[in-house]
Amino acid sequence: MIYQQVEDLALLLKSISHPIRLKILCLLQDQELSVSEIRESVETSGANITQHLNILRNQGVIVFRKDANFIYNRIADERIISLMQTMQQIFCSNDPE
Repeated sequence: MIYQQVEDLALLLKSISHPIRLKILCLLQDQELSVSEIRESVETSGANITQHLNILRNQGVIVFRKDANFIYNRIADERIISLMQTMQQIFCSNDPE
């Protein structure tokens, strides 16, 4: 049983390990954003953002809702938000330990 949890965790970590996907998750941890808002913040092409969003969606990391012509994305699981916050505290601190 524990082995399946390890496999699932490895897939999750693999799905978020790309720098662009980490940037997307940093943006989404506090708010829901449209694809165009994410693209502007990450400063890459729409096609590239779509590819990365699809990877995150397929792994269940983010979910989306459609409102007219806009697609809004948010993190699907509070544990992902906690993980992102913990990684920021550990690795993005200005105070070297």
